[in-house]
Amino acid sequence: MNSPLIWAHRGASGYAPENTLPAFKLAADMGADGVELDVQLTKDNVIVVCHDERIDRTSNGAGFIRDYTLKELKEFDFSNGNGAFEGTKIPTMEEVFDLLEPTGLTINIELKTGEYFYPGLEEAIVDLTRKKGWMDRVIFSSFNHYSIIKIKELAPEAKVGFLYADGTLNMPGYAAENQVDALHPAFYNLQYPDYMADCNMFDIDVNVWTVNSEKDLLTCRDMGVNAVITNYPKKAIEIYSR
Repeated sequence: MNSPLIWAHRGASGYAPENTLPAFKLAADMGADGVELDVQLTKDNVIVVCHDERIDRTSNGAGFIRDYTLKELKEFDFSNGNGAFEGTKIPTMEEVFDLLEPTGLTINIELKTGEYFYPGLEEAIVDLTRKKGWMDRVIFSSFNHYSIIKIKELAPEAKVGFLYADGTLNMPGYAAENQVDALHPAFYNLQYPDYMADCNMFDIDVNVWTVNSEKDLLTCRDMGVNAVITNYPKKAIEIYSR
């Protein structure tokens, strides 16, 4: 039985501060197949990696990312209270590309365009991905499906996926109709009738978040999903190697 690919959720966030260079490096060192991360734009239009629209939870600062320049954001500590990583800075997307370039890892780039649309983010991330030579190693995803359609318009060669959470009817058909490559469901969506069979019929990859328990990791393998997005890549590797 083939095991799913293992993508480290916000990097190896179970072991290091989420969405930071140490978390991404640790994921690579542990042997993950890829990392998942979140992108937003600063006040001066630099693509940075952070999950929340505000920096309050993960740094010693406060306020919205979009209200700070990159220089201002780099003054904050993004170690999220983890003393072993004190002084960790918010990374730019370009810094992540450079860090992971030698590794061969895939990057799942989530566009955080749900609460705030970040005009120009789609163009900026496509331009940067092309400039860095990463188009064949990236999959773009978002809960804002308009953003994904725009990515596909800007870069027909891009691999894209729809993120979603709860109870939507006929998601495999919806994905096929919109010509996306993958669905990124919350784990519990796997229980809907004929879900995996329908995704397989439409040749839609299934990349599942956030899968941390042994039981759920094994369920994903049994159901034949393409990738699991997990906070604990080392744990997932150990379970799948048994």
